Amino acid sequence: MPLIFALALAAQMSPMTTPVQPLPKGTGLPPPGTEEAQVMAPVTALLNGIAARDATAIGEALRPDATATIATEQAGASTITHKTRAELLARFTPGPERFQERLGDPAIEIDGDIAMVWGPYTFLIDGKVHHCGYDHFDLVRENGHWKIQNLTWSSRTTGCEG
Repeated sequence: MPLIFALALAAQMSPMTTPVQPLPKGTGLPPPGTEEAQVMAPVTALLNGIAARDATAIGEALRPDATATIATEQAGASTITHKTRAELLARFTPGPERFQERLGDPAIEIDGDIAMVWGPYTFLIDGKVHHCGYDHFDLVRENGHWKIQNLTWSSRTTGCEG
């Protein structure tokens, strides 16, 4: 009996971690006219703006006080960089290279006037893989329109698929 009591007491004292299931992988883009499609509209506009290297188009998808956070993995080290809206937009100037960001099947979560889009991406320059990672978009709906409040992405050059 003392052994059972000791085991029960030890179990109570050991730290417990609640298992958290990962977000389900998306199954493709939502059909037009759905709330999910409305959430994806500014994300798609942002990606199209990146492809066009058009900071104005990208800015239209963002809230005025939007921010960005980048988690970069290089040579076994990780750095976190925070950008203001202006700093983010300054990254996209006209140039000869063709940019393309492919967002894989994203998970889309909506609760009232907030939403989240999460999915793997691959970034190509002139058709060649440059880096990859995961995109995470926080969105808010104001006056019936979804806008990106924060964009967070990871960036690495290993393990990327073309």
